[in-house]
Order: sequence, then structure tokens, then C-alpha cells
Amino acid sequence: MVCGVTADTAPRTSFIGHRQSQTSGDGSGGMESLPTGISVLDREFNGGIPSGSVAVLTADPASQSELILDRFARVRECRYLTTVRSAEATEASLTPDDDDGDELTVIDASGDDRLETVLDAAEDLPEHGTLIVDSVEVLEDRDREAYTEFLTDLRQRVVDAEGLALLHALKSPSEGEGRMVTQQVSDLVFDLRTTVTGTEISNRLVIPKFRGGAALEEPLKLKLTDSVTIDTSRDIA
Repeated sequence: MVCGVTADTAPRTSFIGHRQSQTSGDGSGGMESLPTGISVLDREFNGGIPSGSVAVLTADPASQSELILDRFARVRECRYLTTVRSAEATEASLTPDDDDGDELTVIDASGDDRLETVLDAAEDLPEHGTLIVDSVEVLEDRDREAYTEFLTDLRQRVVDAEGLALLHALKSPSEGEGRMVTQQVSDLVFDLRTTVTGTEISNRLVIPKFRGGAALEEPLKLKLTDSVTIDTSRDIA
């Protein structure tokens, strides 16, 4: 849970030296499990996601995927990077609840140096902290080499902090090569599939990729209203 939300509207420009991870390898093996804030995911993953992981959440722009980001942001100290909405608007949507918890800092990454702003926030990520990028489409528009280098650097900073990064990637018919790079580099892929019929809105979370772990064989049916819960209703053929 979160005890305070602050908005940082000025991009950071200074870097500090990398923290050294106490483990070697790709950032998942032998690392601590970090809870996601979503109980069903934590149960499925035996406590959470391995520290040092980079995950991507793909979702329709008209879905309630921001509720999933909100849960990830509330469980630990978090740096929340917003690349499209203002920091103030994002802060308002992430109002903390009354329980004690860790600090959530919202950072405006909508300027000209978005990649550097995100990397700087990742460099400043506290131990076991969470970094959220909402959303990555404007970053994916960079040329492949620059974007691949950015993801590689981001991942190393998350490994150094033994933390967790979650990239919010909105689906679009015009998805370019950058989306493929995002999913290839990421350790986990969360795919939120929202279906609207005449009688209901159905949300299913598919996890087809879990590097260093076991991907789920079946989708998780979620209720996304003002929170994230399991949908126990039965499908009617």
C-alpha cells in the first residue's frame, strides 16, 4: 500500500553509479520474489515475480488496465513514469488509500528526452522498488537500435536494484517493430484481453511468457471495476 504520492514534473538529468546485484545471471534465477499486489498472480507465481524482472502489460486503450498498474504501484516504493498524461492527472488517479505503505513518486516523462528520464528514474530506483512506464508507445517509436539499447540499460538498472519494472504497452493496429522488441526483451508478458458483448465486458489476463518461470496454461478471468478481483462468474456457451 501507499502512504504518499508526489509528482515530479521536472526530468532528472544526473546519474549515480550502478548498484551491484548480489546475484549473477539474467536477473531472475535465485532472486527474491516480489509481490505484485494482485493476490491471484502472487498465488500463481508462488509469492510474486522474481526481482530483477522486466514485465510488459499489453492492453486495449479503452480497457481498465490502469487498475493493474495501480496495484503494482501500491505494494512497494514505486517510481511511476507517465509519458503521455500529465504528472498531475496521473497523481490524481493514483490517490493513495488510508493504510500505511511505501512512497509512490510520479515523474513526468513527456519531454524530449523520454528515454533518459526513464533511465534516470531507474538509476534512482530503491532496493526492491517498482518502476512503471505508462505507456511505452512513444518510446517504441525510436529507431530499433536506440530503443533496444534503452531496454538493455533499463533492465540492468532494475537488476542492480533487485527491483521490478512494468511497461504498459497499449495495443494498436499500427504497432511497429518496437513492440516486438519490447516483448522480446521483457521477462514476462501480461496480455489483457477485453471483450465486449451485448451483456457483459469480459477481461482475461493471458501470460504466455515467463522467462525463468512457468507461463500460465489458462487465462485468468478478472473483474476490473474500481479494483482488480477474480471474476467467479461462469462462462455460458
